[in-house]
Amino acid sequence: MQGLTIDIIEQCKKNNRKAQMQLYNQYCNGMYVVANRFVKDSMEAEDIVQESFIKAFKRLGQFKAEVTFGAWLKRIVINTSIDTLKAKKQRLVELEDVHLKVVDTSTDDNWMVDDTISIEDIKTAIETLPEKYKYVLMLFLIEGYDHQEISEILSVSEVASRTQLSRGKVKLKELLKQAHHETGY
Repeated sequence: MQGLTIDIIEQCKKNNRKAQMQLYNQYCNGMYVVANRFVKDSMEAEDIVQESFIKAFKRLGQFKAEVTFGAWLKRIVINTSIDTLKAKKQRLVELEDVHLKVVDTSTDDNWMVDDTISIEDIKTAIETLPEKYKYVLMLFLIEGYDHQEISEILSVSEVASRTQLSRGKVKLKELLKQAHHETGY
């Protein structure tokens, strides 16, 4: 599959419209899902996907196949989504899987969410966080990026990514405690 994609990419670099459409059709649905995790409006997510493909086709010469085309394109989609959110100060989209991933798998602390806290409480709390924490939490907990990738996507250092994640989790925990007036979890 990757070899076929590389052939299509080479044709796209030559402005072959049929190859561009083939590449678009191969990745548009997956990229829509990614964009839709960041923005609330499905039309806006479609616009982000379109804009991301335009950017990708313009920058195709920069694609070095060090990662898969899908991973490279996903970064463009995420950056475009974040830029859109920043520009419009929109709230983050519904976080479908956050309840599964809020429990951090790293060993830096034992951060758990009480079973009585609903997914709606978590969504509401994340949406109220400052942007610098919100985006790092989204990228780390929801998208599964590591700190090196987050630092590249958000143009911050890895140390800043780790710090913002740590502080964001603390703030999220505080918000959840306040919401439920609980003292021990």
